[in-house]
Amino acid sequence: MKNRGFTTSIIHSDRLGKPEHGSLHKPIHTSIAFGYEKAEDLAAVFQGTAKGYAYSRQANPTVSALEQKITSLEQGIGSVAFSTGMAALAALLTALLRKGDHIVSSSFLFGNTNSLLNTLAGIGVEVTFVDATEVRHVEAALKPSTRMVLVETIANPATQVADMARIGALCESKGIMYAVDNTLTSPYLFLPKSVKATFSVNSLSKYFGGHGNALGGAVTDLGLYDWSTFPNILDIYKAPGNDPRMVALLQLRKKGLRDFGGTLAPEAAHTLSVGSETLALRMDRACGNAAKVALYLSSHPKVKAVHYPGLPAHPQHSLAKELFKRPGALLSFVLADGMDTFAFLNRLNLAICSSNLGDNRTLIIPVAQTIFFEMGAKRRAEMGIEDGMMRLSVGIEDSEDLLEDFGQALA
Repeated sequence: MKNRGFTTSIIHSDRLGKPEHGSLHKPIHTSIAFGYEKAEDLAAVFQGTAKGYAYSRQANPTVSALEQKITSLEQGIGSVAFSTGMAALAALLTALLRKGDHIVSSSFLFGNTNSLLNTLAGIGVEVTFVDATEVRHVEAALKPSTRMVLVETIANPATQVADMARIGALCESKGIMYAVDNTLTSPYLFLPKSVKATFSVNSLSKYFGGHGNALGGAVTDLGLYDWSTFPNILDIYKAPGNDPRMVALLQLRKKGLRDFGGTLAPEAAHTLSVGSETLALRMDRACGNAAKVALYLSSHPKVKAVHYPGLPAHPQHSLAKELFKRPGALLSFVLADGMDTFAFLNRLNLAICSSNLGDNRTLIIPVAQTIFFEMGAKRRAEMGIEDGMMRLSVGIEDSEDLLEDFGQALA
């Protein structure tokens, strides 16, 4: 079949898999267990010598359909879905890293990801945080024990953009896994495979699903890493008969999903799958709105700073243009000195004070006092987070209404 466009591929993904009764969507399979008439067939599924389902903690038909859709969008070789984005990232790190291994990570990370890496450091995985906007900082931090480099496409909340193409070339030359969190861009705006990433990680709860009504996460192997050289794959998964390209995903499904149990429910998988059908439409609208709001705020006398990769003054503006189809729908800003952040937030009528992002609705939150409060003032300063910073996830409302809302609140 010829290559089709992004939205066409999503909309017809389920149907081309020939679901039961000609259904246009993959049905929701709520069964936890699956029966077999012959015990040998069940054993073959458990041993991986035959395809099928045994127990929904590690595989379910509805979830598998979503995984196939994600794999296609990311242009990978396979995906594993999880109950949340954090479950996906935690499973990736714990399934493939060992005590004594070393990670080089961007300093500008989502707060919970930062917390997760600190937890890993406490059990023997060494972590070095660097300014990933320049590859030289990553290269300087590499050690013989470095197994992975981890970055986000656009940092949450201060919107720094990692030097991803040059980091990818560095990792390829050193044989190091390269994981890119694609949540803030989604496969529509950016493909981590284009920068030679090993894995793309997505919080499906955000832009992918888009409606703020289902949690989920996924890890996609992009097919570029030679697992025959990687020492942490268990012998049982390298057994003859297993596809050598798929051994990391197999270990991730067994040691990361099965053993830790961060299973995506079929109902949530169905909701996320249906939500993804409008991903391109929603992202285009939200990105267009974000550009207008960022421009408005950047020119307002009561706003001290605006962080948005689409603004020419952004330090990585040129890099963002080079990498992304559009510069995303998330920005952050700080009011002028003397302005009361909470009073401003309480005057907003459309923008909702909420901790989520990637919703159809515009959401805003004071960063230092909430989602980044736990890490402390010193670490926030290292990440470029001021006490008065507000993160703004721009939705798909009419742009004129959003601008009016921010105008009256600032007034």
